[in-house]
Amino acid sequence: MEVLGIDIGGSGMKAALVDTTSGEWLTERFRIDTPHPAKLPAMLDALAEVSEHFKWQGPVGCGFPGVIREQTILTAANLHKSLIGIKLGEEISKLFGQSAWLINDADAAGLAEVRFGLAKERPGVALFLTIGTGIGTALFTDGKLVPNSELGHMLMKIGKDKYCEAEHYAADSARQRDDLKWSQWAERFDEFLHDIYALMQPDEIIIGGGVAKKGHKFMDEIDPPCPLLLATLQNRAGIIGAALAAAEHHS
Repeated sequence: MEVLGIDIGGSGMKAALVDTTSGEWLTERFRIDTPHPAKLPAMLDALAEVSEHFKWQGPVGCGFPGVIREQTILTAANLHKSLIGIKLGEEISKLFGQSAWLINDADAAGLAEVRFGLAKERPGVALFLTIGTGIGTALFTDGKLVPNSELGHMLMKIGKDKYCEAEHYAADSARQRDDLKWSQWAERFDEFLHDIYALMQPDEIIIGGGVAKKGHKFMDEIDPPCPLLLATLQNRAGIIGAALAAAEHHS
């Protein structure tokens, strides 16, 4: 099945046409900046650019960085709080004139990795991380998704009587914001890995998102509490997984 996959991130909105049987992209990726402030009219204007670029007639899947329940946005930490309560999938469906499906962006990326990437047919509990503007998490048990884990928002103790949201401390945006060397950032990321392992006890952790292609800069600097793997689909996974979710809903 061919589906247009859209991956909305804190900094960019990316899209491509996907063959959901093979996981291959059928077009080049199209990218535009995510508008800021990311209020609904501006988001729909950006999505209209995506629609105009592809002129696609068929299902659309969209990954969104927040909790999605019954196709409704419940959180929007890195975008705009006015999006909370919006059924964005319905808005996309109206805009494109096609059926559309909304899914948490990390859940989408994890679905792609479980279906086509490193975690394919692997048993046990796998925790998938997307590290970029924020930290997205997707939890799988024997390949089945536990949706909306959102563990990037857990509080970490980072000093005496001092706590911080994990993604504000250990996301790639924190590395850039604080002008950290990769080795310095790796220390923070290692703390996050140990905290999250203590909570979830996964059999393995898979790192995706933008930092996955930079593994040579930090993997030797961390001491993970369980097997730690770099995702093979890297930043393609969000688009592929959004398309997969739409295909499963459409069928």
